[in-house]
Amino acid sequence: MRVEDLHHGELLELEPQGGVIRFAGQRALLVDAVAMGLLRHYLVENLGLSAARAVLTQFGFAHGWRMAEAMQKQFDWSSNEEWRRAGPRLYTLEGLFLIQPGSEDALAKKGAMLLASYEAEQHLLHFGRSETAVCWTICGLMSGYSSFIASKEIYVLEDRCLGKGDAACHLLGRTREEWGDERAEELGFFEAGRLKECLDVSLHRVTETLKAAESKLRARHRLLSRVAPRAQAPDGIIAASAVMMRVVELARRVAKVDATVLITGESGVGKERIARLVHDESPRALGPFIAVNCGAITETLLESELFGHARGAFTGAASDRPGLFEAANGGTLLLDEIGEVSAGMQVKLLRVLQEREVRRVGENTSRPVHVRVLAATNRDLVRGVAESTFRQDLYYRLKVVEVQVPPLRARRDDILPLARVLLADAATRMGREILGLAPSAVDQLLRYDWPGNVRELENAMERGVALALGGRVQLEDLPEEIRQASPGSPVEAGTARSLSEVEKEHILAVLEQNDGNQTRTAKQLRIGSATLYRRLKSYGLIGSKRAGPTGS
Repeated sequence: MRVEDLHHGELLELEPQGGVIRFAGQRALLVDAVAMGLLRHYLVENLGLSAARAVLTQFGFAHGWRMAEAMQKQFDWSSNEEWRRAGPRLYTLEGLFLIQPGSEDALAKKGAMLLASYEAEQHLLHFGRSETAVCWTICGLMSGYSSFIASKEIYVLEDRCLGKGDAACHLLGRTREEWGDERAEELGFFEAGRLKECLDVSLHRVTETLKAAESKLRARHRLLSRVAPRAQAPDGIIAASAVMMRVVELARRVAKVDATVLITGESGVGKERIARLVHDESPRALGPFIAVNCGAITETLLESELFGHARGAFTGAASDRPGLFEAANGGTLLLDEIGEVSAGMQVKLLRVLQEREVRRVGENTSRPVHVRVLAATNRDLVRGVAESTFRQDLYYRLKVVEVQVPPLRARRDDILPLARVLLADAATRMGREILGLAPSAVDQLLRYDWPGNVRELENAMERGVALALGGRVQLEDLPEEIRQASPGSPVEAGTARSLSEVEKEHILAVLEQNDGNQTRTAKQLRIGSATLYRRLKSYGLIGSKRAGPTGS
């Protein structure tokens, strides 16, 4: 049989009942190309570029050697040239690359020319254009195959690569002596010692990073234990109020199913944090979470950002670039400020949501995407539909489930726990020993209506930490608008609190002022100690040595 006559019929064996696939007599696996790209991404991100290259190069070498060994048992070509051409033919049939006819032999003077490479494609998808050649596995593969056939060490390297913007990948195979010192650095990736060296460096780097992260986490935990002992939440969301607890519960429930979710609420209430909770609690948690602010990008750029573009699609498009829909494959894409999207972009988003595929700017073919879409807005989309500024069909496509995040003024039980956690975070970042909030500051935080919601509270805590002279944030350290808040602040419709909630707030504030001393607190409130005891018990605070002021 000639090399040109090799095709899947001779090489591929499928067991009728499934479970076993053989290619060229050896058991083989069908592995998704994107999964291999994700493996590359994981190796680079966690081990570093050099270690990742060494791993993939040596893996490819072993694979190529095994393939040549298996082929020798299957075929009996007489010439070395036939054997050398057979390797690239096999890898073409495996789908690794498309080779230019007449340039199959990497050991020939003109080398081998690849017109398509899965490895370059995946590197571009996950990292963008590279400054150096990126077909590490393929070079290792052809090196291992050639070394077995030639009975001596052959090293195949690239001097042109699709991954760095060239028109094709050009591979050359030479012995170490023939390469000389010209490519000595690249030849080192074939050596086991180089792999160990790279892994040692990577392990040291990872260890140091983990130590720093653990130290930071310990410091934050110690600070939280002193400042906000009752406010810690494993999912990162503070929900002491009943209304916020319901929101978190709904987010967790909808996370289990792969439905589109519309998250609504005022600016600064924490819509992106709810979106992250949905992602973290979903089956896609190991995939990427990507958020894009649709209101901050012009329509032309937004289309390219979301869907990607082809090389030459517009001025400045020097290479193919995948969009965020492709980058979020297997994970979650949050379209923040969806209410700001233009009418034209709404049509394109609707098509993507319906067809589950995207078309890059400048291309005629569509690419399937497997991504969960979440959308967030502070606008009234129902009103937008009524005024014809937002498409009704897109609205209902997004609103499979709606999660409404209430403003901070409607969940006052969350104010103090949130303030303490944000205070601890700010103190950790600034390296300050801040133990908590002064009673007068606590009282004003509870009086204020927080039009900027959690974002405004975070800014207030950062200012307090920056200006505090002692171990506590005082009233004078807070922004002026908070200092001037009074109990008589206007009450919006539907936000009025019951007398029992106001009473609870006042009792907890006085208790905080007295550092948990119940006797002194009862005296200042002019109630009996037994009455205070019953109130604290109803708030769920009895049983600890020092009753905390959070009500949770």
